Amino acid sequence: MTLTLVSMTRAEAHEFVRAHHRHHKPSVGDVFCLGAERDGAIIGVAVVGRPVARMLNDGATLEVTRLCTDGTRNACSFLYGAAWRAARALGWKRLITYTLPEEGGASLRAAGWKLIGEAGGGSWDRKSRARVDTAPTQVKFKWEAA
Repeated sequence: MTLTLVSMTRAEAHEFVRAHHRHHKPSVGDVFCLGAERDGAIIGVAVVGRPVARMLNDGATLEVTRLCTDGTRNACSFLYGAAWRAARALGWKRLITYTLPEEGGASLRAAGWKLIGEAGGGSWDRKSRARVDTAPTQVKFKWEAA
């Protein structure tokens, strides 16, 4: 039951996210995508892009905007670790991601990430720019590999 890192096109990663992610659609834009394979089948993907929060888009930071698996044991920590190694190899200095409070973070800790604290939350809807919230709006936990 060995996990193998595989190259992944944007279209392949986004299709996997569409089929398996609990609360998000595929992200918009990315820098690279990674896949995890077991016995010839894709069991998870990581999509890494520029930070969603524009103040964090400093030219040194990337964000894991989607990480999605089929539930295979250790797949999340495998992908978080691989995403950080790939980002670092490409010259990036910092990789961040966010989790919901009910997501324990064991996979991130296992991959060597650090919990930075609470972040964000709230609706994107504004009087001047009406939007329908399709994703969770509660406060999230921010994680970092650096």
